[in-house]
Amino acid sequence: MGRPLRADAARSVRAILEAAEHVLAEDPGASMEQIAEQAGVARTTVHRRFANRQALIEALAASAKQQLMESMEDAHLDTAPPLVALHRATANGLRIKSVWRFTLGHPLADTPLTAVIWSEINAVTLEFLARAQREGLLAPEVDLMWARRVYYALVDEALHGGGADLDPDQVRQNADALATLVVDTFLRGMGPHG
Repeated sequence: MGRPLRADAARSVRAILEAAEHVLAEDPGASMEQIAEQAGVARTTVHRRFANRQALIEALAASAKQQLMESMEDAHLDTAPPLVALHRATANGLRIKSVWRFTLGHPLADTPLTAVIWSEINAVTLEFLARAQREGLLAPEVDLMWARRVYYALVDEALHGGGADLDPDQVRQNADALATLVVDTFLRGMGPHG
């Protein structure tokens, strides 16, 4: 993008993105007009900020994945004790993923920018798992690529497993308990045995 948006323009973009996520999660075929109505802005405002539906979806994806990356940074994966960092990253990730259900699962949201962010998330996760392994949280023989896939699957299962599909408020209220469940399950399979 060009220069930074004024505060009021940034607020309207944020309102549009939040409304779009909410509306599209309920009805993936929703119109730009429905999104504008939910955001409390004129349809022309939505079109001024986002040329078309695909541009809006791409902006949603960039915002969601950037928030995921920031939630990982907030967990201090490189400095906090590994168990603390893993729990915090898991709880943070659950909170973010619960809010961005449509966007994080939508194939049209995959763009070169989001691919870069997702690649960074994958790399940071793998670096953390290597550190956790060096510090004894994970067994020495664990394949870290497999461990990452299992961890991601457990997080997804905590949000959607068995048709549960917890709403964002339920996840926010129970994020620590869900994170504990994910981490305990993960470590029983990947932690040292014996």
